[in-house]
Amino acid sequence: MQFTDFVPQISSWQDVLAWFAYNPKEPLLFNSARFLKMFVVFYGIYLLLRNTFRLRIFYVIAFSLYFYQQSSGFYFLLLLFTTSLDYTLSYFLYRETDTFRRKLYVWFSVVVNLSFLAYFKYTNFLIGSYNDLFGGSFDFQDIILPVGISFYTFQSISYTIEIYRKEITPAKSFPDYVFFVSFFPQLVAGPIVRAKDFIPKIYEKLHISREEVNYGLFLIIGGLIKKAVISDYISINFVDRVFDAPNSYTAFENLMATYGYTLQIYCDFSGYSDMAIGIALLLGFELPPNFRTPYKSSSITEFWRRWHISLSTWLKDFLYISVGGNRKGTFAGFLFPSLFFFGLILWGVTYGPDSNLPFILSLGATLLFILTFVLSKNKEKTMYTNSNLMTTMLLGGLWHGASLRFIIWGALHGMALSVHKIFLEFFPSKKNSKTTVGSAIWKVFSVVLTFHFVAFCWIFFRAKDFTTALDVINNIGKVTFEPEKWQTIVLGYKNVFLLMLIGYVWHFLPEGFTQFMKQAFNKTPLVLKAVILGLAYWLVYATASAGPQPFIYFQF
Repeated sequence: MQFTDFVPQISSWQDVLAWFAYNPKEPLLFNSARFLKMFVVFYGIYLLLRNTFRLRIFYVIAFSLYFYQQSSGFYFLLLLFTTSLDYTLSYFLYRETDTFRRKLYVWFSVVVNLSFLAYFKYTNFLIGSYNDLFGGSFDFQDIILPVGISFYTFQSISYTIEIYRKEITPAKSFPDYVFFVSFFPQLVAGPIVRAKDFIPKIYEKLHISREEVNYGLFLIIGGLIKKAVISDYISINFVDRVFDAPNSYTAFENLMATYGYTLQIYCDFSGYSDMAIGIALLLGFELPPNFRTPYKSSSITEFWRRWHISLSTWLKDFLYISVGGNRKGTFAGFLFPSLFFFGLILWGVTYGPDSNLPFILSLGATLLFILTFVLSKNKEKTMYTNSNLMTTMLLGGLWHGASLRFIIWGALHGMALSVHKIFLEFFPSKKNSKTTVGSAIWKVFSVVLTFHFVAFCWIFFRAKDFTTALDVINNIGKVTFEPEKWQTIVLGYKNVFLLMLIGYVWHFLPEGFTQFMKQAFNKTPLVLKAVILGLAYWLVYATASAGPQPFIYFQF
């Protein structure tokens, strides 16, 4: 391999313009050879600039904007617009002393940011809902969702709110703020970085230690394998096929596809997060962890402390607490659960003539939620807490996508969190208690139960519509014990099932084993590390059934 393989050849202005041509079918992805080549050149120059400050800041901003332009086209102008707006508003907000004007600044920032998000994500959802409910005939709009808009919108909103709450001081200059919002490792799919954690690091003297480089490479290699080898392969060769036409496959295949997607979405998203954190470490910045082996959780509450940590933390700090938290009830806190359960019962009544099951399910879900605070010792506080929790999860589901299935997904998790809270009230967990045979069995049972509940919820997340989700669930309900047929299916998809086995074993490995692998990698010579990274990219190429696949969370 020669240096010219990494640097594009220039023979005319057309070659230069070609660098900036956006191809929506081939966006710039971490798991592509194109990104690897670009990053090698970028990183070499970055190291030469490491002892500068302003020049290094502008250099990273330029690369970040180019990265986003190559991922989302001209929408990088929208990123620059919202960044400029929020920086200007926060500048005046920080210096304003009048309470009314301070609220006006922060609300203007929130409304403008959410308006852009609502237009791109929810316009067609609102048009479709209006047409269905009121017999309208509005045409759907041809709207392309900018990559990562949900992530950088939340990140920008948090900056303004934290200044309003006087938790941070503004960035010292506009380029510093642009650096914070557009920092390319986490720009398009997180982790969502908080200003109070990231901006102070901009002004610290850049120091890239050997340990950071080792750990960064370790995360990049692991993330690349999780995303491009495990997730992409089982998706293209099995999961997508079954979820596209679940009734064309056996009950066992529907069940295995659900397990497959449960692993796929974890490997896809945590793989991206690992690569983002690893690349940031190579640049001398530490991003917060986003996943901590979530399927090891023994409760749904623990799951949300391990899954998409940066989002769950953001929702808790800026949504759950804002609507009242566990302190009080608010109009917004009661509005969304009320609308959801009213709609759920209305759905049950609508389908009543055909089947009693929808009405029984909708009424049962409503009564179950009511019981979570009626049975509590402190009914009023628990009602506030659970209503605000339900609001947070419903809006969290809607954040993922404008569809009934995402709302159902959020509602299921909100219900489960409420049920778990009342369960702990009657059966509190004993801290620092000795491990017994009974407690070990209960731990295993709790992990298996939580895992299967989460996998069940993923069906609504993955299915293309609500009807398809119900088809998958109905098919899984028909599973019978037929080992010979199961063996035939497993052998037919042997590579898929092998990768699923590797993925789950990898996920459930003890933490000590992961630390052992990390330490062994640290002791490996740098040349061998580079060889391992090259082998990882070769493995991606060798197992690829198609070109580099976009990350699932790019669509959010």
